[in-house]
Amino acid sequence: MDIFVYGSLTEPEQVGQVVDSFAFLGPAVLTGLHPVQGESPTLAPGGKTGGRLLRTAEVAALDSDERVDDDLYVRVSVPLIRDDGEGEGTVEVYVGDPTRLGVEEPAVWPGSAEVEPFSDRVERYLREQDVQVQYRD
Repeated sequence: MDIFVYGSLTEPEQVGQVVDSFAFLGPAVLTGLHPVQGESPTLAPGGKTGGRLLRTAEVAALDSDERVDDDLYVRVSVPLIRDDGEGEGTVEVYVGDPTRLGVEEPAVWPGSAEVEPFSDRVERYLREQDVQVQYRD
């Protein structure tokens, strides 16, 4: 599976502590979300984020590391577009809950946190906005 990574997962040493087998496919840019910093990096609506495409079959290990089962991060699919504009399917992206990660700058997701789970608000934003990963092969 291909995953857009940013933050510490762009470093081979960090990825190697989580999975046994992986390859970086090259640099990529996520449009529609920008990085914000808390206890760990996450993403917020708008802007762009530079990162890398990571390929690994060990997604369960990454999900565990990102605490997907605990809802700290949600793993979502976004369109993958080559620099020539051709679609390539989808790529996965981890988005962390800014409230739980202690993000200090505004990281406002649509909807109400009291009524709607964070994962639903992220999914809705992705459906309504032009969020995609672009890469050079």
